[in-house]
Amino acid sequence: MSQENKDFEKLIEKTKKLRWEIGEDFHDNLIQGIYTDASEIVNETVSNKDKSANRKLNSKIDRILTSKRWGFPIMIGILAFVLWLTIIGANYPSSMLASLLLDTLHPLLKDLSSPLPWWLSGFLIDGIYLSLAWVIAVMLPPMAIFFPAFTLLEDLGYLPRVAFNLDSLFKKSGAHGKQALTMSMGFGCNAAGVVATRIIDSPRERLIAIITNNFALCNGRWPTQVLIATIFIGALVPSYLSGLASLTAVIFIALLGVSLTFVTSYFLSKTVLKGEVSTFNLELPPYRPPMFWKTIYTSLIDRTLIVLWRACLFAAPAGAIIWLICNIYIGDQSIAQHTITSLDGLGFLLGLNGVIILAYIVAIPANEIVIPTILMLTVMATGINFGEGNGVMFELESIEDTAQILKTGGWTILTGVNLMLFSLLHNPCSTTIYTIYKETKSYKWTALATVLPVVMGLIICFITTQLYRLFM
Repeated sequence: MSQENKDFEKLIEKTKKLRWEIGEDFHDNLIQGIYTDASEIVNETVSNKDKSANRKLNSKIDRILTSKRWGFPIMIGILAFVLWLTIIGANYPSSMLASLLLDTLHPLLKDLSSPLPWWLSGFLIDGIYLSLAWVIAVMLPPMAIFFPAFTLLEDLGYLPRVAFNLDSLFKKSGAHGKQALTMSMGFGCNAAGVVATRIIDSPRERLIAIITNNFALCNGRWPTQVLIATIFIGALVPSYLSGLASLTAVIFIALLGVSLTFVTSYFLSKTVLKGEVSTFNLELPPYRPPMFWKTIYTSLIDRTLIVLWRACLFAAPAGAIIWLICNIYIGDQSIAQHTITSLDGLGFLLGLNGVIILAYIVAIPANEIVIPTILMLTVMATGINFGEGNGVMFELESIEDTAQILKTGGWTILTGVNLMLFSLLHNPCSTTIYTIYKETKSYKWTALATVLPVVMGLIICFITTQLYRLFM
């Protein structure tokens, strides 16, 4: 026998002797001693009174936030406050960015590109650059406010209460209670809302949440809603009630989107996505102060900048296409003018016009450029002396001037109302479509999520138009 084997056998004999001396249950005694010491440390350092007081306080707060009487009003109020803070708070930084990128850098880049051929300068500066500038100026500030605010509510422990309040409604519609959280995230950005559906374990219910997330008005569509409501809805009442009427109209559109989320979820759960509604234990975590600066940093990096980068990747080619169709002529009219004329018939049936339909086609990459594109196309189609030329998107600070351009383009109250409806019910932006494919890995579900809201929008606009013409 080798020396190593002899040494190993001696070690075994010593171990057996040691176990005989200290007892066979040494291991159990050792573990029990560790638990006893830990318990004594906890009793010395943690006050049971404090824990009991915290539990009582959490219970009192939950009795209010999750009650049938106060839960929903408080939930709507908090979400409305976050959206109000996002819209109002983003105005100033958006104006600063627009002044820098559009009013200062755009003319400077035009001057620097003057040695280039006019078409190359227009393509690069008036097309690609302007589209990117609009997306950054309009999209960045709202996301930089909404996402951190939403994450702070999550860290605070309030969002699980939102899911608890809406769980029964989503169950009745064949969806998952956690869809309440992904829908709320969609109010900031639908692409982020689609990514947030990862918290739903059931593949079937996750698909329902992905397909219906577009019904939540993202921050790119809020400016359109507010502007059109101010011009057309606010004008129907006395001036002192104009703001209230406009706000009511926008809230109605947002709530319509929530209602359609439930209706469409129910329809999907009974047709292409049949199945049992899964059950889950929703743990309501204790309320705790959020880690403010860490949350801000994480939200800006992981959500805001990533979503903005994807939007810019799609916005650049959109700007190029918009400039090209406005500056390539067939006969005495540009491609855009020919397209507008051919779409006017469809627009008439839907209570819209060819300009709006074309704007939504070319602005698929980003909802933020819809209004600048509509104004540019309206000026081009009507010959109004506004803007800096064909294919150069613009917006006006004066709501009165904007209203004058739209009304010169033939807009009526029907056009305004149907545009608000179609702004809610149209295909997702390119960033969201791309994100849907990345999350589902399926062309079929991506196509359904893209086409379904468009079909619904066309049907609703058609019905609204026929009712308006029948009774007005």
